[in-house]
Amino acid sequence: MARVSNGFVGFINILTLLLSLAALGGAFFLYLNHASTACQKTLQEPLLIVGAALFVVSLLGLFGSCCRVTSLLYVYLFFMFLLILGLICSTVFTILVTNKGVGNAVSGRGFKEYRLGDYSNWLQTYAVNDQNWPSIKSCLVETKMCSSESLGVTNSQEAAADFYKRSLSPTQSGCCKPPTYCGFDYKNATLWTAPKTGPAVPDTDCTTWSNNQEALCYDCKSCKAGILANLKKEWRLLAVINTCILVFVILVYSVGCCALRNNTSSNYSRYKGGYA
Repeated sequence: MARVSNGFVGFINILTLLLSLAALGGAFFLYLNHASTACQKTLQEPLLIVGAALFVVSLLGLFGSCCRVTSLLYVYLFFMFLLILGLICSTVFTILVTNKGVGNAVSGRGFKEYRLGDYSNWLQTYAVNDQNWPSIKSCLVETKMCSSESLGVTNSQEAAADFYKRSLSPTQSGCCKPPTYCGFDYKNATLWTAPKTGPAVPDTDCTTWSNNQEALCYDCKSCKAGILANLKKEWRLLAVINTCILVFVILVYSVGCCALRNNTSSNYSRYKGGYA
């Protein structure tokens, strides 16, 4: 049983060690290729931090279990305990901050529209604030998600009725077109014109809209709401994944405690035998 528990912990840490090397490799790849876009820079730092942390913890677990170094196994289990607490807190927090917000159905439309005020104050304050938004907007422009191809439009002369039937993602609905309540006239998927009498509603999103493909509605509240709608969906999925990871980490932690007890018993037996 002693060999099984130590071997299991060692095997798991070999896998996580390989995963950490992949993360570090990805971070250095972005660095060596001079990551210049906002999206690449946003990805590079988390990869480096997660990869480095996972590398150190994996080495602790690997040497602590396979080489029977009790002190390293103590440190490894301490970090695993912190990880368990972190997963519990992050899962609960994720559920709490994503408990508000839902798309609003629009009559005759295949897509929903989103309002910024429908989402939690925390998401509005910290996820799409003035400091973060330029980087997010840069990523949106970079991905060209509002191009005709991304919207699934193959006919530049597609009728408005056909466009309105499209199932747009929350981000596309909020960022790639003016809100329906503005009353803009559809020309094609990337061109909308305001009525001669002006927008139907005196809303800032209606005046913010631009047919410039680098601008569109990227600075609209509806675009930020679309981002939060996607974020809510992804974070809810993350909460499920965190729960699965939590169960697995608790299992590894439990087996690690067995390995620690085995190390302690083995060291005690050697110590006792030396003085027999």
